[in-house]
Amino acid sequence: MAAVRSTRYYVYRESTIRVLLYLLLFAGAAVMLLPFVWMLTTSLKTSAGVLSMPPQWIPTEWKWSNYIVAWHTSPFGRYFFNSFFMSGMTTIGEVILTILAAYAFAKMKFLGRNALFTLLLGTLMIPGQMLLVPNFVTISRLGWIDTYQALIIPWLASVFAIFLLRQFFRSLPDELWDSARMDGCGRFRFLWRIMVPLAKPAIVTVAILKFIGGWNAYLWVLVMTNSELMRTVPVGLVSFSSEVGTQYELLMAASVLAILPILILYFFTQKQFIKSFARTGIK
Repeated sequence: MAAVRSTRYYVYRESTIRVLLYLLLFAGAAVMLLPFVWMLTTSLKTSAGVLSMPPQWIPTEWKWSNYIVAWHTSPFGRYFFNSFFMSGMTTIGEVILTILAAYAFAKMKFLGRNALFTLLLGTLMIPGQMLLVPNFVTISRLGWIDTYQALIIPWLASVFAIFLLRQFFRSLPDELWDSARMDGCGRFRFLWRIMVPLAKPAIVTVAILKFIGGWNAYLWVLVMTNSELMRTVPVGLVSFSSEVGTQYELLMAASVLAILPILILYFFTQKQFIKSFARTGIK
C-alpha cells in the first residue's frame, strides 16, 4: 500500500507540475502573440475603428481593401525588391566568408590564431551605433551613398556567425581530416565536400539570422539612401506617418505584408534552425 501511495503521489506531482508548466508557456505565448493579433486586426479596421474608444479587438467592419491601398500608397514593389536583393546578397556573401573564416579558426593551426580570434570576439562589445559615423564617412568618400554597394558590402561579415560556425566545426572530429588527407584530399576540397555538408544545420542558421537581420535593417538603410527607389521595406513604412498624423490601418496592413516573408522562411527552416542550436549547445 505504501508503494502504491508513493506512486500515486509521484504521478500526481508530475501531472501538477506539467499542467503548471503548460499554463506558464501558454501565458507567455499569449503575451508574445498579442501584439501580432492586434496588428492583424488593426490592418482590417476603418480609420474610425482604429481610434475608437474603448479599443476594438474585432473590427465591426472588415476592410480588406487596406492591403491594396497600402501597397499602392508607396512603391512597395520596389521596396520589396530592394529588401530581397540586399538580404539575399548579404546572406550569400556572409555564408561564404563565414565558412572560410570559421574553418580556419576551428581546424587550421597558424601563429596567433587564438589571440586573433579573441580580438575578433572583443569587437562584439562595441555598439553598432558607435561605428555609424566612421562607416558613413568611409562610404561617402568611396562615393557609394545611395547605392547597393553601401547596403551590401559592409555587412558581408559577422563575428557572431563566425563564432557560431566555428563552434560547430570544432565539434567535428579531427580524424575526418586525417582520413581525407590520406586519400589525397586538399584543404579546400575537404572543406566543401565534407565539412560543409556536415555543418548544414549551422549554416542554415547563419543564413536565416543574416536574412532576417538584412530584411529588418532600418537605421543603416535610412542613413545610406537618399532616393525613394533605394529604400527597403522597413524604411518604406515611414511613408504612412507624416506631420498631420499616422494612417494606422494602412501602416499595420503594410507591416503584415512586411513580416510575411520572414514567417514563411522560418516555418520552412525551423527544423534546421533548432537542430543547429541544440547540437552547438550539447558540445
